[in-house]
Amino acid sequence: MGSALMFARCGRGAGSPFAGVARRAGADEIGRDFALAARTAPYLERDHEQELALAWREQRDEEALHALARAHLRLVMAVATRYRRYGLPLADLIQEGNVGMLEAAARFEPSREVRFSTYASWWIRAAIQDYVLRNWSIVRGGTSSGQKALFFNLRRIRARLAQRGGAPGPSFYDELARALGSSRAEVERMDARLSAPDLSLNAPLSVGEGREDAERVDFLVDSAPTPDIVVEDSLDSDRRRAALHDALATLAPRERRIVERRRLAEEPDTLEMLGAELGVSKERVRQLEARALDKLRAAMTPAEQSAV
Repeated sequence: MGSALMFARCGRGAGSPFAGVARRAGADEIGRDFALAARTAPYLERDHEQELALAWREQRDEEALHALARAHLRLVMAVATRYRRYGLPLADLIQEGNVGMLEAAARFEPSREVRFSTYASWWIRAAIQDYVLRNWSIVRGGTSSGQKALFFNLRRIRARLAQRGGAPGPSFYDELARALGSSRAEVERMDARLSAPDLSLNAPLSVGEGREDAERVDFLVDSAPTPDIVVEDSLDSDRRRAALHDALATLAPRERRIVERRRLAEEPDTLEMLGAELGVSKERVRQLEARALDKLRAAMTPAEQSAV
């Protein structure tokens, strides 16, 4: 889209009016050619701006598009410098801002009688914010407009509270959730993300204590059974259930009734209860139960051996 819209190799920009910005953000973060292009770009009157916008929109005049974009390089730099605190290179932020400005130039409608700088500011800011969200953390976040607003507003308010010596509390989360139309849980989760950097699971732990080889991932032990154990237990349970069903079929009706009421019921009957129901003594019920259990063991042993 023209050399004035591209980033050159990072330099110091010692003689430019943006030298102060360069010193604050890092001398190598702003390209010399970009700073020069921004400094020398002419300001556009409203009528000239409208002419350039119409030439691009109606005639697809790329020279007019370049001129319109070059005149607003200062705007890109001004917006980009507001996002330096996110720890990303300023040159990258400016480049993303340029992408947003070119998108605004391609979509700008002169008939609405709005200055291009007003319209382009939204596109520049949106492009830079998307870049920050994509690169601020390796964990994907801020995918919705509500989460995006929460990310930037929460960070801004937390920084303001830190300057005043305060810290977010319960009422802070409630008020911010109402203001942003989010839930308290979403605010707390985002605050947790902003409060700590990304940590590598392969980072060494306890350096200097004789455990240099230990990594964070070594301590993430899951006590739950592995999938193969779960499947094996499920198959074994099905086999045992089928074997028990076949073994119960070998019992006499009275023996099966005693086993089911004494061993398989959630609330087992007592010997006295079954004796009264069957018209025998409780000792006789005990004997029948013992004999039935011996039959079940004998019937289920071959099935278990064949399963193994």
